[in-house]
Amino acid sequence: MSTDLPRPVRVFTPADLESADPTLGMQRARAFELPLLWAGQVETEPGAVSGWHHHERNESSLYVVRGVLRLEFEGHEGYLDAGPGDFVHVPAWTVHRESNPTGEPSLAVIARVGGGVPTVNVDGPRG
Repeated sequence: MSTDLPRPVRVFTPADLESADPTLGMQRARAFELPLLWAGQVETEPGAVSGWHHHERNESSLYVVRGVLRLEFEGHEGYLDAGPGDFVHVPAWTVHRESNPTGEPSLAVIARVGGGVPTVNVDGPRG
């Protein structure tokens, strides 16, 4: 993790991505991390269901590039599906999990703002 990035502009290629913040069933890769911003991507294999987790005080934005990203989260019965071109907002501290109900890998670009621990794996939603 580099918090001392060259200024003013830097391009991060796929070869620059580093495995980060593991949660069962998901492959996250970090492009860069600053004190208040985390940027990267997540790939979810066909049929995979991630472990339950939250992103502490980070507000998370995901942009679905390909496939389907299915989200289950605390306080909501059922799930929401997001597909290519969709943006998803996951509020800070929201316990959730993602899955991929299709036969193709899904890919989403992630931006988190807030700082703190990027991913906290938990047993599941309260109650």
